[in-house]
Amino acid sequence: MPVEFLGTAATGNGSETAPRTTAAFDRDYLLRLARAHEDHGWDRVLMAYFAGASDPSTVAGYLAARLERLQILVAHRPNVCSPTFAAQTFATLDQVSDGRITVHVITGGNDREQRREGDFLTKDQRYARSGEYIRIMKQAWTSRKPFDHEGEHYRFEDFVCDVFPVQDPRPNISFGGSSPAAYAVGGAEADIFCLWGEPLAQTAEQIEKVRAAALAAGRIEPPRIQVAFRPIIAPTEELAWEKAYRTVDTINERVRRAGLGAPAGQAGAPRWTPENTGSQRLIAIAEAGERYDRALWTPTAAATGGANDSNALVGTPETVAQALLDYYDLGVEIFSARGYALIDDAIDFGRHVIPIVREEVAKRDAAKAAEVITG
Repeated sequence: MPVEFLGTAATGNGSETAPRTTAAFDRDYLLRLARAHEDHGWDRVLMAYFAGASDPSTVAGYLAARLERLQILVAHRPNVCSPTFAAQTFATLDQVSDGRITVHVITGGNDREQRREGDFLTKDQRYARSGEYIRIMKQAWTSRKPFDHEGEHYRFEDFVCDVFPVQDPRPNISFGGSSPAAYAVGGAEADIFCLWGEPLAQTAEQIEKVRAAALAAGRIEPPRIQVAFRPIIAPTEELAWEKAYRTVDTINERVRRAGLGAPAGQAGAPRWTPENTGSQRLIAIAEAGERYDRALWTPTAAATGGANDSNALVGTPETVAQALLDYYDLGVEIFSARGYALIDDAIDFGRHVIPIVREEVAKRDAAKAAEVITG
């Protein structure tokens, strides 16, 4: 099966290890980062979303007009506009990019963050809204005739788009989460289901839950699975682990200076208590152990309170590539990877890890094809 790599197209240079020194929206930095991905074998970059940040759709249009090959994953929250307007927006972006847009629908796992934009629904209500929102967008992208809709969260009459996507029949929908509600909505509606990097056993369990939800929804083909990691690579194992410990020490120091308390699991508990199931799972995994499987390392997740895709893969390019292949063998087809020095790490990962994974996947696919032929 094919394998893809997703990076990030941040509009500024800050990360967990270093404060931002660019403007919040720095066009030159953004383009340098995106081109580092395009020039080094990545398939797609994410335009992330959080309240008050640069608008991902606008930034995606800027990149699409300046890059020739790289695909763009646009994060989008259903609370910010109507699904009909979103359908128009992403159909237009798909035209601008000549079919290179994927939409990542974010339900929202933090009440405070959602309320910053006037969203006061409960978590379960947000998931129900996301499912309805996705269904409306799909219909708007594919229906050439006006249609009405009356649902729990949206009502309209006689809508039809005048602009349609390049992709046939529509752009892919990406979705993520680790709760039963997330599995249910994503299993029913998503083309790609996104997980944060966990040990192999837990990842396999989540994949089965997504597939079961898809089957329960009557789908023949389940969503493709994406898993996200923070790679920490170096020429030798020793240097990689030295780099890993320097990285987490820097994160912990920044957390302390920001007045957020000690990392999860240490004396002086952090002030944050994550509401979303994904972060809770990462903290629990970190409390149970630091190292799992071939290269998974949890202190980076513990240091950030389980925020985002924060578990690391540590080692030489060969070790990290083999670790990714372990996940590929579980059925993971898309790998999201984001370093801490965004441009340098994107280049290093693209030069030294991606080629190994692609070569090994090609060998495995060829071997499977040979088995089918020989019967």
